[in-house]
Amino acid sequence: MTDSPLDATIRVAEVREAKAFPEAEKPEMVKLRLDVGDESLQSAAQLGYHHDVDDLVGTQVLCATNLGSVRIAGFESEALTVGVPGDDGNPVLVTPEKSVPPGGTLY
Repeated sequence: MTDSPLDATIRVAEVREAKAFPEAEKPEMVKLRLDVGDESLQSAAQLGYHHDVDDLVGTQVLCATNLGSVRIAGFESEALTVGVPGDDGNPVLVTPEKSVPPGGTLY
């Protein structure tokens, strides 16, 4: 875990599994299982506004992997999947333009 969010490591992950997460208090939450090359991590992300859950598998995303974990409605989220606000203010995934090996670090 980092001392500051500015020390976060942003890595490429491939979505291996995606499921709707209606138990979460926030709307449009999704449970993700991510392959970051040398390990598998879980992430809860508010992606349902702009992304179809069924289309997320196989997508490469960027995620912060060393911020610690948080429990959301009994689900342990171990990575923060990175997004930016769309026109409506809801998250849109940040993805590599080309396919790259999972686990690569943003620099």
